[in-house]
Amino acid sequence: MTESKCQLRRRRLGRVCLVFAALFAILNILACRHAYAMMHFETGKPRTGLPETLSLSQKIGVLLLGVSIPRPHTDLPVSALGPAARSFKFCTDRGVKLGAWYCPALPKSPLVILFHGYAGEKSGMLAEAKAFLDLGCSVLLVDFRGSGESSESYTTIGYVEAEDVAAAARFARKQFSPSTVILYGQSMGGAAILRAVHSCGLRPDAIVVESVFDKMLNTVRHRFEAMQMPSFPGAELLVFWGGVEAGFNGFNHNPVDYARSVTCPILFLHGGADPRAHLNEARRVFDAVPGRKEFKDFPNVGHAPCFSRFPAEWKRVVEDFLEPFRQRTVS
Repeated sequence: MTESKCQLRRRRLGRVCLVFAALFAILNILACRHAYAMMHFETGKPRTGLPETLSLSQKIGVLLLGVSIPRPHTDLPVSALGPAARSFKFCTDRGVKLGAWYCPALPKSPLVILFHGYAGEKSGMLAEAKAFLDLGCSVLLVDFRGSGESSESYTTIGYVEAEDVAAAARFARKQFSPSTVILYGQSMGGAAILRAVHSCGLRPDAIVVESVFDKMLNTVRHRFEAMQMPSFPGAELLVFWGGVEAGFNGFNHNPVDYARSVTCPILFLHGGADPRAHLNEARRVFDAVPGRKEFKDFPNVGHAPCFSRFPAEWKRVVEDFLEPFRQRTVS
């Protein structure tokens, strides 16, 4: 009788273990599909809405099938940037073709190179580019790989895009010979800039980053929170499989670590109500920078360009930060 009970318990335990193993396998399959969908752009499908706007059935659909993100593009011509604007193409060291728009200011003016965020493209930064032009800076707006006029159809949320940043800076120095190069990046663009400084040996004269996240894992967790879903273990599995598919360790893709390599002046701009990259997380990245740095938060702004809500204040803060470089040009 005792032996029979022990056998029954072992069988029950075995069934429980099989159920948990099956659930874990299903979770990994779903996470793998979801990570692929987040990092590969599609054509012919509508874009999945923001997590906060989805119904319960839509949230379940996203969890089961992943998001749908069309390849970012624009119908705007280069002249939307200005009458003197021109379009360029150049390549990274690995042969990835990147599209860009350039508009000059006065001769020998500082050059600002602008990098967009996740699932965006260069025309999304027209307002900020025109503000930089008003401040007397030339501008170069760049499409990351997979977006706009660039080749490929994937993104790595700023990891491999660091190579795009480095390639854009090399192209700009060779093509335009600016005396000063300033890098500006929104969200993923800011993460790519910080990684380019850390891993590609890039040495710009100054950096402006906006809405930058501190760790890849944290920003993925916040997407689950926006859907009112528990983030564990889904966020961890997404970061793991996303890294596997893209060929890097997603848990090591952390701007807070890259920031320690920044030696030039840097300005942080951040929305006080950012649900994707919390304000305290952006401040951790700021705290990691060893040199000259400034931080400006804009109240009640979410994960969106601060310029759209506070254009005058954004421009004043940026102008004050750039003043030493503008004086250098005048002299």
